[in-house]
Amino acid sequence: MPTPIGRLHHVVLDCRDPGALAAFYSGLLGLPVTYTSEDWVVVSADDTTSGLAFQLAPDHVPPRWPDPAAPQQVHFDVMVDDIEAAGPRVLALGATRLRDDVYADPAGHPFCLIPRPGWAPPVEG
Repeated sequence: MPTPIGRLHHVVLDCRDPGALAAFYSGLLGLPVTYTSEDWVVVSADDTTSGLAFQLAPDHVPPRWPDPAAPQQVHFDVMVDDIEAAGPRVLALGATRLRDDVYADPAGHPFCLIPRPGWAPPVEG
């Protein structure tokens, strides 16, 4: 393995309302909001762990998956124990169902619910 040049700090998503989008991902992933400012909010296991960050972008144009005129930019695969049970829960958090197991977060970023592979420990308890 090559010597690293750096270490991932955060994956950052542009959005119009960082606090609202952070609350959505906090609920989706079961992780706390660990930092908040006027234009930047972080969700991670704790305040010294890399995580997801949400950056204020007042002119953000949401992607329209799968429309190539407004591409997805980024998407997350979210591992769940039971896709059928997880779907209604992500909708209750504010997601929109796009197709099958593909959803959009409140800012329009697509994410997929994927079944937990056998090698991964259970997501819930």
